[in-house]
Amino acid sequence: MSRYAEAHKRDKIAGPGDARPTALQIIHDENLINALSDKTFLITGVSSGIGIETLRALQATGAHCYGTVRNLRAGQSVVSSILTSNPSGGKIDLIEMDLSDLTSVRRGASSFLSQSGGNLNLIVANAGVMACRKGKTVDGFETQFGTNHLGHFLLFQLLKDVLLSSASPAYPSRVVSVTSWGHRMGSVRFHDYHFENEEYNEWTAYGQSKTANLWFANALERKFGGRDLHATSVHPGGITTGLVKHIDKAYFDSLMEQPELQRYYKSVEQGAASQVFAAVGKEWMGKGGRYLSDCVVQPPFGTQGVDERHDDGYAAWAYDEEGEERLWRESLEMVGVEEV
Repeated sequence: MSRYAEAHKRDKIAGPGDARPTALQIIHDENLINALSDKTFLITGVSSGIGIETLRALQATGAHCYGTVRNLRAGQSVVSSILTSNPSGGKIDLIEMDLSDLTSVRRGASSFLSQSGGNLNLIVANAGVMACRKGKTVDGFETQFGTNHLGHFLLFQLLKDVLLSSASPAYPSRVVSVTSWGHRMGSVRFHDYHFENEEYNEWTAYGQSKTANLWFANALERKFGGRDLHATSVHPGGITTGLVKHIDKAYFDSLMEQPELQRYYKSVEQGAASQVFAAVGKEWMGKGGRYLSDCVVQPPFGTQGVDERHDDGYAAWAYDEEGEERLWRESLEMVGVEEV
């Protein structure tokens, strides 16, 4: 059982800034301050939200951190702030990458490989969009599925070999796939991935993309866990970040007036904790294939005896090996990669 289970009990939580751990606390508790200076980490989406706090925490380990951003100027402002506050931590380099554009993903992966010297111990697939209006990526995919899933799926395929070559039994490589309890809003729509035949719903589309993130980690663990490359999926919790920009403000504000939701929500620093725990915590060294939230493996939705607004449990389809394998095969086709 995670050392943080007690702090996340529903009768203990009190809203942002309460006793639930922050990402940096995870690093301190794991005795990892400047302890991983020989490691290389890649985090997507580090210019806003929990991506910033994930980068801040992982930089404190002394690892060489690479962060992907769409806007280099915004990213550099974040990097400068982190390095100013912790000059003794690891080096940070930025990689320009737009996950909604597969050409940009390929270009960014190539840039990373040319800079990193053949080393990569961790990918935190953090970047994403939520509940956007109907649209298509540069490559013609539904925006949320294309950005949240296919962009990260291609990035992994392009960096898979270096993850494997960097792995060892003493320090296995890891992939952390940031999903959400929002995966419960919809499974993968094999019949109509891109809402070409049915009416678009932004939350159904978001649910599909988050189920895909969860399935990706499950399949990755099954395929590569025996080669010292492991994957977990993580729901960060409720956090108010730029991710909510597509939600009607009046509606969101009315939700946040509910005392139970106010208690459930976390600060941005706390929101990054579970993915940092999965990324470098000793508890998750050498294993994966599970869905985490609040730094613990989650049970099925509706089995915890708590208000559904506090229930981070997984949907009935969260562990569907047949679906995971089909999604993997069809994703390879969509991104134009032949797996050997």
